[in-house]
Amino acid sequence: MPRDPQKQARQVPSPRQIFELLRFKKPNFDATDRRLQAALTITDLAAIAKRRTPKAAFDYTDGSAEGEISLARARQAFEDVEFSPSILRSAETVDTSATILGGPSALPLAIAPTGFTRLMQTQGELAGASAAGAAGIPFTLSTLGTTSIEGVKAANPTGRNWYQLYVMRDRSISYGLVERAAAAGFDTLQFTVDTPIAGARLRDKRNGFSIPPALTLGTIVNAIPRPWWWWDFLTTPKLEFASLSSTGGTVGELLNAAMDPTISYDDLREIRAMWPGKLVVKGVQNLEDSKALADFGVDGIILSNHGGRQLDRAPIPFHLLPDVAREVGNDVEIGVDTGIMSGADIVAAVALGARYTMIGRAYLYGLMAGGRKGVDRTLAILRTEVVRTMTLLGVASLEELGPQHVTQLERLVPRAKPTVIPAPARRAPSAKKAVSKIDAPNPAPRARTRAAAQQP
Repeated sequence: MPRDPQKQARQVPSPRQIFELLRFKKPNFDATDRRLQAALTITDLAAIAKRRTPKAAFDYTDGSAEGEISLARARQAFEDVEFSPSILRSAETVDTSATILGGPSALPLAIAPTGFTRLMQTQGELAGASAAGAAGIPFTLSTLGTTSIEGVKAANPTGRNWYQLYVMRDRSISYGLVERAAAAGFDTLQFTVDTPIAGARLRDKRNGFSIPPALTLGTIVNAIPRPWWWWDFLTTPKLEFASLSSTGGTVGELLNAAMDPTISYDDLREIRAMWPGKLVVKGVQNLEDSKALADFGVDGIILSNHGGRQLDRAPIPFHLLPDVAREVGNDVEIGVDTGIMSGADIVAAVALGARYTMIGRAYLYGLMAGGRKGVDRTLAILRTEVVRTMTLLGVASLEELGPQHVTQLERLVPRAKPTVIPAPARRAPSAKKAVSKIDAPNPAPRARTRAAAQQP
């Protein structure tokens, strides 16, 4: 019988051939390193963070307002991106560096301001600031941060530090913070305008989340598989806040007691006169306000709906970006946050006109997953994704990115707004009793319709 040409001859492998295929990894006895190296995406880090952090603290970070629609839409907007690569273009070496608000950055990325950060993991802002400095990107300290302005400066002495400002009911508190940030050498101030009151963060209410965390039966049960978190929390210095002299209550209660819904352009002028560095307005959510702020003379704006944590169903910052960049991109530097979970998201935002992007949750997932090492892992993942995406697009620098590389696929298309027709002027009532249409319907149109239907 002839031999089937498709069949290959088989032989018993020799021990040498088997040993050539064996590859042994060098053992890593550092559990944190092993855990973090297994994370290939920000979503992986979020899964690790969820396992290692008490539910109330994780949900405070992971959640947003009301039905959490704004956050879901923001993330979906980045997923609804189609890239258009250029071929046969050299991108052997990719330059991800950018000039942002007058200073250098190794990536078009900054760490966003986050409140109560040491509640997520006790290294808090110190881990974020030092990791940002090592990565060559700016770090932003929140007014509601749990590390002092001076402490962040000490953790990131040669890097770029930014300060995010809430205008408090007691203006002297805000003014004092501005003066301290300037004295510490912070180069940019983010004047935040989207928090006149706290959003309805329902996960926090359901979890009974408070500042400081309360030990209840539920939190104790939840802590049993996470003893390291409570050990770190109870054996490290007490939480301190830059702007709150006392704590006790939910996050919403604390915010409502401190924030002032009457802030206006007068406050912006006052802060502009006080601040020697770059002034950015954070929380811009429409084109009209973007134009007004450009006319006012701010150095930059950040398109943001506060990570979906304030007004649910707010505009999607990434969707606003092309129009805002076209209208005011030559006058102010545009930043974007909310929903960024990958380096591809960063590249898409830069292509559509953002000078830089900001990450909040992505940084905190890393922090909860492994402290400072976890933040380093977050930034390493994002950098790898940025470089890979740019290489596959055929661009060697951020300047080469443009709208031609990105299509925003439509999912939520606004309906046309109805035309407003002025109501007719009322006539004076007649002497005869008015008869309503319900009382005396006009049968003529129906009769004509029936007659027409009977015609051949």
